[in-house]
Amino acid sequence: MDDTILHLAVALGIGLLIGAERERRKGTGPGRAPAGIRTFAIAALAGATAMLVGDGPLLAAASLGVAVLAAAAYWRSREEDPGLTTEVALVLTVLLGGLALQRPALAAGMGVAVAILLAARGAIHRFVSGVLSAQEVNDTLLFAAVTLIVLPILPDRPIGPYGALNPHKLWLLVVLLMAVSGLGHAAIRLVGARAGLPLAGLIGGFASSTATIGAMGGRALRDAALLSPAIAGAVLSSVATIALLAAVLGATSLESLRALLPAILAGGAAALLYGVLFTRRAFTGDKTEAAPPGRIFDPKAIAGFALGLAAIILISAALHDWFGDAGILAAAALAGFADAHAAAIMVASQVASGNLPADEAALPVLLGLTTNTISKAALAWLAGPRGFAAGVLPGLILILAGAWGAAWWAS
Repeated sequence: MDDTILHLAVALGIGLLIGAERERRKGTGPGRAPAGIRTFAIAALAGATAMLVGDGPLLAAASLGVAVLAAAAYWRSREEDPGLTTEVALVLTVLLGGLALQRPALAAGMGVAVAILLAARGAIHRFVSGVLSAQEVNDTLLFAAVTLIVLPILPDRPIGPYGALNPHKLWLLVVLLMAVSGLGHAAIRLVGARAGLPLAGLIGGFASSTATIGAMGGRALRDAALLSPAIAGAVLSSVATIALLAAVLGATSLESLRALLPAILAGGAAALLYGVLFTRRAFTGDKTEAAPPGRIFDPKAIAGFALGLAAIILISAALHDWFGDAGILAAAALAGFADAHAAAIMVASQVASGNLPADEAALPVLLGLTTNTISKAALAWLAGPRGFAAGVLPGLILILAGAWGAAWWAS
């Protein structure tokens, strides 16, 4: 089939899809809406034809003409229906029809997205007006601001004492913490606190286990009824840490992964079992669900997390400067204070380049995991109530004991 015919068919399909949804809401009689399935199909073909005949300028003229007609229709029916959705959708359909001549897959996807938004009108209105609170909307806007405005303008280079702080990467961890906290909040609203926080912890750990522990501690600090689910989420985040550790080792050096496989399996099993224990405790406890928290995240707790992490990084850099680089063990241990995966990648790279035997990779990687666990333990103690730290710390110790014990047994 000729590509032009195929692209025109895509444009027609977009118009029919969006128009079918509008036809259902068009109504009947003199008060019906001005545009239905035929109008939208013709509008999409008009955009495609304009693009085919006259390229961009003619498409702009066609879009302007349809916009004028849509404005006139709105002016006539504004008393019965003050909304502008149909008129805006009609103009967008013309543009999507033109886009189908150049990028049909993108145009088709956008057409489906528009149809879904139009069809989900009732659910979206109920969610925004009846489910989301004003505070949740404000927190969402704050998250958008720190992610889309602040993060892109921060310098992505080392600055400060010892060149240890990278503002972009540090702020990225703040964004991850806010996202994990938001994930936990959404999980609580959708499936309840007992199941929501463990699930959020497990998923959030793939972004940052340290950030997840900080978020879970803040959640438990704000609501004591969520202590057991928050502990479960914090420990289950370490399952993701172990899984990512295996992934980065395998991607960098398969020999390193083979050398550390017993320790990885034992540590992951310990994290999973301990997390499941607290998840069961959360489910078998008081069956009354805690009321949804008013805020998605706590800005003060997030600021404290960022300052604490920056202090840990600076202390690590200072120790390295004072005592020098005593070899890969010291380097891995220092790197682990900030990120266990950074230490693992560093060691695995040495193995891949032939500078370190594979059977000697376990010790520095486990040292990095240990120092990273120290950072997590400190954050658990600072971010949450004492009961949170008392619940998380034994799990972290159990993970380390399993990893070190399996490595010793396999050596």
